[in-house]
Amino acid sequence: MNDYLVRATAADGAIRAFAVTSKNMVEEARNAHKTSPVITAALGRLLSGAAMMGTMMKGEKDLLTVQIQCDGPAKGLTVTADANGHVKGFPRVSEVYLPPNAIGKLDVGGAVGAGTLYVMKDMGLKEPYVGQTALSTGEIAEDLTCYFAVSEQIPSAVGLGVLVNADGSVRQAGGFILQLMPFTSEEIIEKLEKKISEIPSVTEMLEAGKTPEEMLSVILGEFGLSIGDTMPVEFRCDCSKERVSRAVSTLSKKDLQDIINDGEAIEVKCQFCNRAYHFSVEELKEMRGMKA
Repeated sequence: MNDYLVRATAADGAIRAFAVTSKNMVEEARNAHKTSPVITAALGRLLSGAAMMGTMMKGEKDLLTVQIQCDGPAKGLTVTADANGHVKGFPRVSEVYLPPNAIGKLDVGGAVGAGTLYVMKDMGLKEPYVGQTALSTGEIAEDLTCYFAVSEQIPSAVGLGVLVNADGSVRQAGGFILQLMPFTSEEIIEKLEKKISEIPSVTEMLEAGKTPEEMLSVILGEFGLSIGDTMPVEFRCDCSKERVSRAVSTLSKKDLQDIINDGEAIEVKCQFCNRAYHFSVEELKEMRGMKA
């Protein structure tokens, strides 16, 4: 199945919902960063959540960045997404190994630890919007739920899951976000809270073959679910040699000269996708020459 997300409403518009299947996207990130299983799960959850959050933005050029800074062995994660289903991200530390948590699952919370979740929205204004909340569990889904409630004052429920095979590859990945509109009745809220407490986990639903539409049907079927549009999602990095060149050219003239004096070409890797770009001594001399 190709990765895609679906947008929907329920309860006569009182609930808006998003669901995504993201196995291929998370596997591509795993391959790019050579992540261990627990980091694959942490990064995969954040990528899946950001993919859905990105589609909440209005402008074609709007850009969302979700960053976790933490004191656990993972150290941190950064993911960016646009409004068109394109997502990229990287972990600060690619390999962390921990025993399973108390319920026998990958210990994402243990890898992340305590810290802060930042959400930055670049909507073409003078300054980007920046919201932040303390991590509540380090399990990603609960932390995004807390962010929506505290920073955006939108009561939400976020479910995210990544299942990893014995060989480290991604078996399943996906999630959902449910959000309540200000006019949602107490009756609907109580019914939804009860329903969420009863549903299988995201990975259980994906393992059972549920599509994003079917996941939302499991949760919201009794609320008059109305499926809206669907959108493909993918891990896509927009790096290029020209863009990386601009970053290298910001080095001071002295630093560039020191590299040139070594007499060897250099390799610079993109943080987001690990693609390597090579710059010859002649190219470095040209950058140096452009400096005043």
